[in-house]
Amino acid sequence: MKNILETPLQRFENIKDFPFTPHYCQVDDGLKMHYVDEGEKTGQLVLLLHGEPTWSYMYRHMIPPLIDQGYRVIAPDLIGFGKSDKFSDRSQYTYSNHLKWLKALIVDLQMTSINMFCQDWGGLLGLRLVPEMPERFNKIIASNTVLPTGHVKMPEAFMFWRAYSQKSETFDMGKIIDSATVKPLSDDTKAAYNAPFPDETYKAGARQFPMIVPVAADDPECLSNKEAWAFLKTWKKPFLTIYGDEDMIMKGAEKFFQEMIPGAKDQPHKIIHAGHFIQEDAGPYLAKAICQFLETS
Repeated sequence: MKNILETPLQRFENIKDFPFTPHYCQVDDGLKMHYVDEGEKTGQLVLLLHGEPTWSYMYRHMIPPLIDQGYRVIAPDLIGFGKSDKFSDRSQYTYSNHLKWLKALIVDLQMTSINMFCQDWGGLLGLRLVPEMPERFNKIIASNTVLPTGHVKMPEAFMFWRAYSQKSETFDMGKIIDSATVKPLSDDTKAAYNAPFPDETYKAGARQFPMIVPVAADDPECLSNKEAWAFLKTWKKPFLTIYGDEDMIMKGAEKFFQEMIPGAKDQPHKIIHAGHFIQEDAGPYLAKAICQFLETS
């Protein structure tokens, strides 16, 4: 495949609190996806899916407590992010391609009985894969995410973000993430979020993600999401929502999951004091909540 970029590994050398061994999977012709794989291989599997414009680094405060409780944790970097390969050509970043690449990882690693935590685009992707391979999924935790069908108007906060993602000259990832958390990020943390992107050519995926969120009812991906919802309305396995009260983009989206998915009934859903990037504001809390959910539901 052409126009593939690899972020030099030297960019990640000084990142703190991320001691995890890198792993790579070829998910398309010449295209490598990076993933973290920690804990006992025989432990229950927890799949952590990140969103825009982050990478598996966002889960650094959740992975250790999860593996301490005996879970195996896999946290991939979506193509275009983190240590995964990137395209300079924005047209490569489509909803269907992201689904194809993530599905290839799940199949290649032979993931089964998946307990999935998905945030932001991690949900738009992960929740679409559940209907495609339901036998591989067990319990689901959705956090600060949506699965739009175009029938509910996207909030103004999202439309502002969408416009900013196209017009911003610098598109500073650390600054963006810092603006959507309750707790201020340290300079080291902001630098870690900027590390995967040496220059603008590496940011094509991050720039494109907001533009492929389906917002119109006639968008083909809205139609596919509607089909996914039809399946999720029959999902009886445990489904939990944990949302941040300061997330102006996703606020209220949890109600759709709670009301429409049978497996969400009578679960201990939570609204906590956190922003959109809830993993930064409440990582250890989320890890504990995941453990409790997996052990008791």
